[in-house]
Amino acid sequence: MKAAYFYAPGDVRCEETDVPAIADNELLVEVKASSICGTDQRIFKNGHFKIPAGEKRVLGHEISGVIAQVGQLTSTFKVGQRVSFTPNIGCGHCEFCRSGYNQMCPDYEAFGISLDGGFQQYMRVPAEAISGNNLFLLPDNVGFDEASLIEPLSCCYNAFSELKVNYDDTVLVIGAGPIGACHVMLAKVAGAKKVIVADIRDSRLESILQFGADVTINSAEQDLHRQVMQETGGRGVDVVITAASVADLQTQSIGLLATHGRVCFFGGLGQKQLVPIDTNLVHYKGLKLLGTTGSSNQDYYQSLRLVAEGRINLAPLVSYRFPVSEINDAFATAASGNGMKCLIVNEGN
Repeated sequence: MKAAYFYAPGDVRCEETDVPAIADNELLVEVKASSICGTDQRIFKNGHFKIPAGEKRVLGHEISGVIAQVGQLTSTFKVGQRVSFTPNIGCGHCEFCRSGYNQMCPDYEAFGISLDGGFQQYMRVPAEAISGNNLFLLPDNVGFDEASLIEPLSCCYNAFSELKVNYDDTVLVIGAGPIGACHVMLAKVAGAKKVIVADIRDSRLESILQFGADVTINSAEQDLHRQVMQETGGRGVDVVITAASVADLQTQSIGLLATHGRVCFFGGLGQKQLVPIDTNLVHYKGLKLLGTTGSSNQDYYQSLRLVAEGRINLAPLVSYRFPVSEINDAFATAASGNGMKCLIVNEGN
């Protein structure tokens, strides 16, 4: 089979290798689609502390596929079932796992990081992922492409659960990429009265309209603060989501909020980046500053329901599909910022 191995920053190679052997309590999944995430791009560029120097790893943690083989001690799943995954496998015993936050486990394992992920034709699923409820059966009306995108949607769902967006809110999403699109769709499902999206690319701003954005702002050409105040009658927005990894945007977002506004610093920054915040605004306006990372199995379950019920359509997020053999072309396309999501798919799918 073909597998794309990460060897070192900037060094990913498609190779022929054996189909993974599984133990009696494991599964083998034929990968149908695995989308390239911003995390994959950061690992491609900078590496990851869970991939020691000298080791190779198959990246990809946004995965859908079909069960191809079942270990003889595994009775929960059957060959032929269509599945998708939450990537973070918790230890199951710490305070976070016990509270349902598998993504916050300090001893987590993860597909595409510490375990071989989806940029290959067949993937071994360890027993810990099965017992940890990281596998989800796909409804018949959810295709493999869309299923591979439920994971990023679930990360956004995690944020919305904390932000508590409602029908009376005006929401500003900064960043019109795939994550921004997921935030826009969730804001519309929550009933937000107006959704504003800011970005520096006209092509992305034009694309974001199909996901439900009411107003777009090119912040490279227009003053973001002035435009936001114009759209809100000088009041400011109720919710800001920084879906772009830019430190200055986090600082600026505080001044865009209305009284009792909430901000989620969604796009993570590089290590050791400190962001100046006007704490007087936070104090006197009663602002709430939030951070979320990843998603729990519960977040994923609810996101899968939204897609299965037709309340969110992820299909338009798919811009490009590449076979595993063209992994470097796929990473180059993803890094270009053109389109939305790049998927790695098995040849013939």
